[in-house]
Amino acid sequence: MNNSRYIDWAQINTVFLDMDGTLMDLAFDNYFWHEYVPFIYSKNKGLDDAEAKQLLLSMYKQQRGKLNWYCTDYWSQQLDLNIKDLKCQVASRVSLFPLVNEFLLWLKSNGKRSVLLTNAHMDSVDIKMRETGIRSMFDRVITSHSYGFAKEHDEFWPLLANDENYHPQTTLLIDDNVSVLQAADRHGIKHLLSISQPDTTLPHQDTDEFHAIEGFHEIVVGLEANKD
Repeated sequence: MNNSRYIDWAQINTVFLDMDGTLMDLAFDNYFWHEYVPFIYSKNKGLDDAEAKQLLLSMYKQQRGKLNWYCTDYWSQQLDLNIKDLKCQVASRVSLFPLVNEFLLWLKSNGKRSVLLTNAHMDSVDIKMRETGIRSMFDRVITSHSYGFAKEHDEFWPLLANDENYHPQTTLLIDDNVSVLQAADRHGIKHLLSISQPDTTLPHQDTDEFHAIEGFHEIVVGLEANKD
């Protein structure tokens, strides 16, 4: 069942939007962490590619879901690499999903408060905002690093509520991470929507109990249909 294009926008004042895998194709991040970083790491450490990939995969698994997983400073220290510089080297691969610009413009022109709510480190946010040019479309940009907890963690949401003036009953969160949606649900966010294919090079994901969109065309089509 997918009724995402028929969201009752009259009930929504605030829209929280994730970045990677929601507004932007997660293919960039998967390439960066699973191909480019292992390639550079193997050269620096004198390892073969397969050995480097296996070692890094083990390190990633230990931090997945924690704030460190999203932290460029943490990985720069752990791997003895400048992660920010490496991201800049391949930043041309960053891409928005189709119709994201149109959706953000509609939010702005219809008085909806739009907040980028991401686990990404600000280094990554800055790079991707520069590549896509969408920073000005948001009323605010919030990274979970400001609070010390990733969005998956229950500790994150009270800190957000103290910092951002929103009402959970009139708020929509769009996020590709089911664990984040579950945390938001526990903290009263009424309108929750996921992304069925965060990485366009990989199969669709299971979004559990949450409705998911194939792409922003589903929402934009609904908005166009309701113009009259």
